[in-house]
Amino acid sequence: MMTVKKFLSLMLIAVMVVSLAACGANNKADTSNGEVNIYMWSDYMSESVVSGFEEEYGIKVNFSYMNSSEEATAKLTSGGGDQYDLVMPCDADMTGLINAGKLAEINLDNIPNFANLGDAYKYREFDPENKYAIPYLMNYIYVVYNPETCPVEIKTYNDLLSPELKGQIASVTGIRNLFPIALVSLGYDPNSTDEKEIAEAYGWLQKYIKNTKTLVSDDTEQAIISGACSAALLFDGQAGRAFAEAPHLKVADLSDPIQLGVDEFVIPAGAKNKENAEKFLNWLLDAEVMAENLKENPYTCPNVAAIELTDDSYKKNPAIDIPQHMKDNYFLQLDIGSAATVYDKYWTKLLSEQ
Repeated sequence: MMTVKKFLSLMLIAVMVVSLAACGANNKADTSNGEVNIYMWSDYMSESVVSGFEEEYGIKVNFSYMNSSEEATAKLTSGGGDQYDLVMPCDADMTGLINAGKLAEINLDNIPNFANLGDAYKYREFDPENKYAIPYLMNYIYVVYNPETCPVEIKTYNDLLSPELKGQIASVTGIRNLFPIALVSLGYDPNSTDEKEIAEAYGWLQKYIKNTKTLVSDDTEQAIISGACSAALLFDGQAGRAFAEAPHLKVADLSDPIQLGVDEFVIPAGAKNKENAEKFLNWLLDAEVMAENLKENPYTCPNVAAIELTDDSYKKNPAIDIPQHMKDNYFLQLDIGSAATVYDKYWTKLLSEQ
């Protein structure tokens, strides 16, 4: 027969079990620390980076993808930036975004791995106090060709206009990727704001696009890997993937200056998960994390600590180890101010003709 004392003891135990179960459920919920929403290029970050971060912090990473740097800038300037916690514009757009108040200040106290960046990527002219931008990866843009099938020798951008290359070129796209190349070919400043010069560059690009088979910035390298094209204008990381699958390909030894761009991570002024964004940036700047990322994304990297951890498969990759005179002969995208509307006009016209 159960005594009152024993009954009360059992009831107390039952209450404790229920309480502990409830507490456990609450603790489990606490391991979910929100999310971080990122707007960037597709196929530009390894899954191991993302899964490692989610496992470490319990923060869900959600991606949306852009088709051009112009789309990233438009998101930030049109009021759509508050949908995201990290957005990836290029360095050329930073001055305008900062001056327009579209970006949140980054708290570097939350990003100690910022120290892993090379000195050249700190205290930059557009961001002298490192308040607004974290460089992710950089990319040279140059020509890769198939020596077995390419019908012309490519030494300058003007060689890409050869009638023999009609339908033979795979090309990245974008206003600020293609217009500078046309301007250089014509002997002008690649960041010209002169409408007459921009109009001439438009004419050059009309001829260039007639020779392209594909005009897209995602997976551009696939057309030359498959043999569908004999030449390609690529970002260096795309070239690295191409060499991994088709080692017979070559980098064209160009005498023209090549473009070097930096893809930046910024936090929109209206970001809802700023601290999570800063955690993700710090994770991304970890030397071991970035070194692992470079295995799948062999782009030029500003993280010098990460490069030290890479092996020769990265350091001597033909996409990275290009001729020194090409590395030295480069230009950057610079802020073009109100001339952006002029570029937009001719770019829209160019695309409408396709």
